Amino acid sequence: MTQHVTSVTGDRIGFDRYGEGGPAVVFVAGAGPFRPVDPVTDRTARLCAEHGLTAVVLDRLGRGVSPADGVLDLDRELHALSAVIDAAGPPAVLVGHSSGAALALCAADAELPVAGLLLWEAPLAAPADDVARWITEFERRLDAEDYVGATEQFMKDMPPEWLEGMRASPDFDNLARASASQRADGQALVRATDLVETERLRELAIPVLATYGSQTFAEMPVAAERIAGAVTRGAVEEVPGAEHSWDPDAMAQRIVRFVRDDA
Repeated sequence: MTQHVTSVTGDRIGFDRYGEGGPAVVFVAGAGPFRPVDPVTDRTARLCAEHGLTAVVLDRLGRGVSPADGVLDLDRELHALSAVIDAAGPPAVLVGHSSGAALALCAADAELPVAGLLLWEAPLAAPADDVARWITEFERRLDAEDYVGATEQFMKDMPPEWLEGMRASPDFDNLARASASQRADGQALVRATDLVETERLRELAIPVLATYGSQTFAEMPVAAERIAGAVTRGAVEEVPGAEHSWDPDAMAQRIVRFVRDDA
């Protein structure tokens, strides 16, 4: 049954909770996914609960049952995540997927009650200047309500077939409006890249495990090594998975070990 919590900025966030009473794990989605279209995360959370964890899967702001208007920026997203962590039972291990991994890093840097970070394929291999130019153009298009243009900009360095698949949908214009919820993703990538390059993450006392799939893009292992090298308690590991998605059984087992042995 979906539950709700309200952030300090008044946003109402919907989430599913699996398990009760065990150490908390909060899954932080990347750019786009929300619960009804993300069965992989749902299954992973259920498996974690079977091993005694309290696993929480939320709909990020502007997605699913977390409707939100206005500018959905990084600070607002962090307030929403903070409210969910409080509901889950702090401190929580954050499992960040893709740009959600960048959001998780920002949450830890903002001193939210985080016990550890398990990051999946964080796209943090590019230089900070390149990332800043990318998000500036994305936000320019978004502010002009050019949602199609914003979507094209956000996806410009992704495999071209991903955008082509979206374009093939007769509902593409409406799908592109989801870019309004991706501002926080872009801003998180900018901030996380800066945190890595300036070595501010050395101040984190928590464990950080940067993971990538057994079949993945060339930059993902590079980014994982970069993240692990920027923190004090960092590690890198390959986990079964492909197409930017993990294997639920393998990932659940790794999360359980991380929570019990490291966090």
